[in-house]
Amino acid sequence: MFCTPVRHMAAAARQSLKFGLIPADGIGKEVIPAAQRVLEAIGSDIPKPEFVPLLAGWEVFTRTGVALPDETVEVLRECDGALFGAVSSPSRRVTGYSSPIVALRKKLDLYANVRPVASVAASPEVKPNVDLVVVRENTECLYVKQETTTTTEDGGIEARATRLITQRASRRIGKMAFDIALGRPRKQVTIIHKSNVLSVTDGLFRETVRGVPSLPEVNGRFDGVKIEEQLVDSAVYRLFREPEIYDVMVAPNLYGDIISDAAAALVGSLGLVPVHGSAPDIEGKGIANPLASIRSAALMLRFLGYPVGADRIDRAVDQVIREGEFLTPDLGGKSGTEDVLNAVLKKL
Repeated sequence: MFCTPVRHMAAAARQSLKFGLIPADGIGKEVIPAAQRVLEAIGSDIPKPEFVPLLAGWEVFTRTGVALPDETVEVLRECDGALFGAVSSPSRRVTGYSSPIVALRKKLDLYANVRPVASVAASPEVKPNVDLVVVRENTECLYVKQETTTTTEDGGIEARATRLITQRASRRIGKMAFDIALGRPRKQVTIIHKSNVLSVTDGLFRETVRGVPSLPEVNGRFDGVKIEEQLVDSAVYRLFREPEIYDVMVAPNLYGDIISDAAAALVGSLGLVPVHGSAPDIEGKGIANPLASIRSAALMLRFLGYPVGADRIDRAVDQVIREGEFLTPDLGGKSGTEDVLNAVLKKL
């Protein structure tokens, strides 16, 4: 899921909402249509949704030699948001191929990857022990993809990767994290870093984020937000041992990627939170979990200024999980994608 940063502020006043749909690879072709049907079912709680099918991904690259067509980018510039499935990027180097989602983040300056992770309790009255948000910087770190290889004197190969951390990017992702924390009951931000080893790059990230509440333009808005910090390795350990200590976790790109997927495991599956993969091993079997894409649709609506529609979706998903009658195999159930989707639609 993503929302274009310029258009979201005015979206609440629109008569219609334009969404790009990019199934991409693997199970994206099964779960993205499920999210579309949920958005269509929301009715008057949001403006009329319009959907534009778009292409991107590894399969597109194998057919055309281009993973992210220019047309896709240009159409997305005019959309209010988009649902992007997942990309089956090869683990080996392929000449001419680069991840389309990474490229898209750069072209549209989609700098914040916001991933809520919350466990669903047995009943609404029971407080979940996992209720956190991972705020991941989305444009820098090792994802700038500047890698080189050279031949050493002994004839071996030496590979290097450039890691980029800037004050500008760290400051704006810090502001995003503090803004999110301000709207949550605990009002706590934990900065994730490894500045004991990477004192220059992670040191800049750490100090910049810590300095956000003191910025003149902030004008004391974040004075009530508590600041914590954690080394990334111990943060992952504590995430599994005592996840309840975290509220909002803000991290550079790579750490945020790892932490958000690890946090998803705490609530049962990548298929439960707004983050998921292409899962090529189950493609076409009709058993892909659509709940992550459906939750992504809710997250998109909330960002665009439609909390009522977003709340309806989240409550419906929670009820389906809580009742446990319609669950896909990744959650220990025997239901298919369509069964789970229909169960959610009935709860809306």
